[in-house]
Amino acid sequence: SLCVFSGRYRRWHYQIVWSVLMPINFISSHACSTDSTKDITAGFTADYSEYLFYFVNMHPDTDNAHFQFQVNCASGNTSGFNNPITSSVVNIYNGASKIATGPNYETSNDQASGTGSPVYQDILSRRTGDQDKETVCGWLRLFEPTNTTHTTMFMSEGIGYHMENYALAMYVGGYIDSEEAIDEISFKFNTGNIESGTIYMYGVS
Repeated sequence: SLCVFSGRYRRWHYQIVWSVLMPINFISSHACSTDSTKDITAGFTADYSEYLFYFVNMHPDTDNAHFQFQVNCASGNTSGFNNPITSSVVNIYNGASKIATGPNYETSNDQASGTGSPVYQDILSRRTGDQDKETVCGWLRLFEPTNTTHTTMFMSEGIGYHMENYALAMYVGGYIDSEEAIDEISFKFNTGNIESGTIYMYGVS
């Protein structure tokens, strides 16, 4: 099992209990090195009720980059990382160049049944810089992505080093309006490549 301190003491106890009651099983790790996208195409099965992705020091090679995700139903009749997403996005920030503020609703980063080819959803943070010290970290949870009855709900929390030298935390929640089992997931920055970083995939029993 796995227990992770999320940065908030009040959530630490919750995650300990969650780890004990709901075993978290390691599935795979994915190191990034100048990747335009990092696609995970294996590991989704009906064995798990939830999938958890941890992102460690995701670093863009281009300034002003937003970290994003999309999903695919490769085993169904529809395929492609272009599933409609409906989401809500909130941020909080503080730093040497910004006075602490938030929570702020992000009207430019949410979606309302977004469609296209593809439409990726912003998560973790936004406008991350390309200096070596500037990265984003956080997690994404997908709830029962292999079911074919309900829409797939998701939640994400992250923190990033903004290009203007302040910390920006972002909280994202929503659903993926897919009528088929989700069996692939894709991550990228909206501009440039993922220069470095590691993605860990877990299944929650």
